[in-house]
Amino acid sequence: MSTEELFQEASILVQNLEKKPTNNELLKLYGLYKQSKVGDLKEKSTNFFNPKARMKAESWEQQKGKTREDAMTEYTEFVVELIQKYNNWFIRLKIFYKWNTILGKK
Repeated sequence: MSTEELFQEASILVQNLEKKPTNNELLKLYGLYKQSKVGDLKEKSTNFFNPKARMKAESWEQQKGKTREDAMTEYTEFVVELIQKYNNWFIRLKIFYKWNTILGKK
């Protein structure tokens, strides 16, 4: 399975966590996702009246210089960490069994 396919699978799985990640974790996901899809942020937000937009832009800016492939890999690895942290053992087992089967590690 390619990095792109794993990234797509991870972006689906992260939407189904049993518990909501922290704001910092969500911002990291956002920054890595945008870097994976768009690349480096062109214009940093200076919107002082919208702190949420500014924080998202700052998170994306922190990923500057990473290649698309590196950002996708880091995103996928971070999603695995979140699955381990926020899902119960049975759901984690099902997800990792599925991924190991896909990756041929069965």
